[in-house]
Amino acid sequence: MDPRHNLRIKIVQQLFALSFSKGKVTVKKNKTKEVLKNLPEINGLIKEHAPKYPLDKIAKVDLAILQLAVYELNFEKKEPPKVIIDEAIELAKELGSDKTFGFVNAVLGKVYNTTNITNN
Repeated sequence: MDPRHNLRIKIVQQLFALSFSKGKVTVKKNKTKEVLKNLPEINGLIKEHAPKYPLDKIAKVDLAILQLAVYELNFEKKEPPKVIIDEAIELAKELGSDKTFGFVNAVLGKVYNTTNITNN
């Protein structure tokens, strides 16, 4: 399996664990630390583009996938947006429920479209 995919799985697992622990989990990945540092802005974008779903009502694994993908789309910007979105969909299919991938795709599509429009 692709090492970048494995790294993303580990980061999603850490974000998921942190959602239960109130910061008591040791963060091992630098990228996880960067996501956490930008979490207020990331969560703000998720709230803005999924207004029918308050953060506390989104499944924790779905939220962790979205947080990582929004970070990669808007802060890191190392990969093409379509690659980031496709990877998030794959993570959603692997780790989430049957409907997770559609939700993740819809939210990330909206995030990408609005941030791409405002950044151009």
